[in-house]
Amino acid sequence: MPRAAKLTGTSAILLAALLWSSGGLFIKLAPMPGLLVVAGRALVTSVFYFAVLKPDLRRASWRTAVAYAGMILTFVCATKLTTAANAIVLQYTGTAWVLVLAPRLLGEQLRRIDVVTVLACLGGVALCMTDEPPSLATLPHAAAGNVLGAVSGLFYAATVVGMRRDARPGTQHDAQASVTLGNLLAMLIALPLSLGDLAQLASWRAVLVLLWLGLLQMGVSYLLFLRGLRTVPAVTATLLALLEPAALPLWVLLGTGERPGMGSLAGGAVVLGALAGRALWLARFAPLVPTTSQ
Repeated sequence: MPRAAKLTGTSAILLAALLWSSGGLFIKLAPMPGLLVVAGRALVTSVFYFAVLKPDLRRASWRTAVAYAGMILTFVCATKLTTAANAIVLQYTGTAWVLVLAPRLLGEQLRRIDVVTVLACLGGVALCMTDEPPSLATLPHAAAGNVLGAVSGLFYAATVVGMRRDARPGTQHDAQASVTLGNLLAMLIALPLSLGDLAQLASWRAVLVLLWLGLLQMGVSYLLFLRGLRTVPAVTATLLALLEPAALPLWVLLGTGERPGMGSLAGGAVVLGALAGRALWLARFAPLVPTTSQ
């Protein structure tokens, strides 16, 4: 594959991760419960996709769509219940699960270093989930948020693997249609549970937050991510996406003053360090093996 194409895929995923990283801040700023944020954001994103892409939902993969819907439902609710730093670090444990699933479902290579990375990431998760920093004193349901964040990681892994599979040339499914269907499913699940809170949408702050989340943080970002997945393997894509958890705490700190506790910082450092260490190890020691999927 031409080097320029690889650079384009890499750049697209990095830009997508940067847009994703704004989600924690804007979800925290949203003047409404988590489920209403999910419903409103999914509605905006769906309208954007239908207007710009005109996806054929008959080519959507239900497996990918259900995983995507589960990912955004659990992540948004986790962000509302616990700190944004906890939620994003716990979701990105899904990177470790991609290392496990990609060889079986996509034929991508699994090495011993991948197994070590999975174990290290799970250790980081344990640190995050036992953390009780002072900033969590005003978050009485932080433990539930941590559990949802970990579940979101599983859905994230299934989403990335599904999108990678759907984005491959010659497949019967279309990744953009799968993501659109996933947004519709999330909206259909969240909206009936949020009917009593609809009055909270009647403010400019609510409208602007949902427009940012729906159009940029989810709409444009997933178009970029899908573009990148056409040329970048799933494992590599999730490693590049680590820009999101690296940048998200800074967004939240600047916008809300929310500070993660020491346990979250230590757990996040373990997760990011393990994944970055794997990338460096492969770059230094592993031979480049061409694959037909790239």
